[in-house]
Formats: sequence, structure tokens, C-alpha cells
Amino acid sequence: MRAINPSFAERHRGIAAPLYTPAQRRRRDTSRWTLVQGVLAPLQFLIFLVSLFLVLRYLTTGDGAAIATASIVIKTLALYAIMITGSIWEKVVFGRWLFAPAFFWEDVFSMLVLALHTAYLVALIGDIGSERGRMLLALAAYASYAINATQFLLKLRAARLQGDRAVLAVAG
Repeated sequence: MRAINPSFAERHRGIAAPLYTPAQRRRRDTSRWTLVQGVLAPLQFLIFLVSLFLVLRYLTTGDGAAIATASIVIKTLALYAIMITGSIWEKVVFGRWLFAPAFFWEDVFSMLVLALHTAYLVALIGDIGSERGRMLLALAAYASYAINATQFLLKLRAARLQGDRAVLAVAG
């Protein structure tokens, strides 16, 4: 059986290997970690939106540094939670803690997201840089998170489309 990720030539010919084998799809659909991810992902996105507003408010007005800082810490903790549970999900579904072929590039970019959020915490705890500088670092972390979230949403859409095609093939 071919690797999960399609080759360069396959992508350019419009041929894509399925994201999940039938066994992986069953494990995904029966794992409680799928539900955990389904709850944590939108919760983290909501926290992100509130925190982004607070950080931008601080950067434009100079007001609300403490609440913006608290929101970044909460967002970072939510990120750690989704990364840990996501790694468990990946182990259950694909047999690997991280970098399963189907989610390789999303996981690679997730490492940048984690590094930037962690750098913010290190700067905060170590009182490194100015408040404004740390807020700008948080914005960089948030930009990387937005890109990574988009990667995962596109992957979920692809999985849904592939699942729909499989159902149509069985029915048709």
C-alpha cells in the first residue's frame, strides 16, 4: 500500500491518496480523543479571538496590559492542551505520537506555533523585553497559529470530501 501522503506527481495530476486507511478511519471515528479534539479546537479558537482583541487593544491604546497578558497565558495553556491531546489522538489513529504522514506538515508547523507561544511565556516569566515587545511576540505566535489552524481546517475538509466520495462509491 502507498504512503498516506500523495507524491508530487500525484498532486499535480489531481490524484490524491486518502488521508485515512479504512482501519485508521475506524480508529478515528471510535476514539474519544476525536471528540476531545472536536471540543478543544473551537474552544481554543474562541480564546484566540478574545485574546487577539485584547492584545490589539493594548497595542493601539496602551490599556489593558494585565488582561491581555492573562489571555495570552490562557491561550498558550489551551494550545498545550490541544497539542498533548492531539498527539495522543495521532498515536491512537496512526500509531505515531507526531508526524504521521497524513499530518506531517501540519505537525511541523505546529512546532513553530509551540515555539513562539513558549518563547512568549519565557519572555514573560523572565521579564525579558518590554511589554509591547512581548505583545508583538504574541502577535507573531497568533499569526502562526492562524496559519496552522487553516492547515488543519483544509485537512479536515479534504478528509470530509474523501469520506463523501468513499460513501458515494460504495452506494453507487
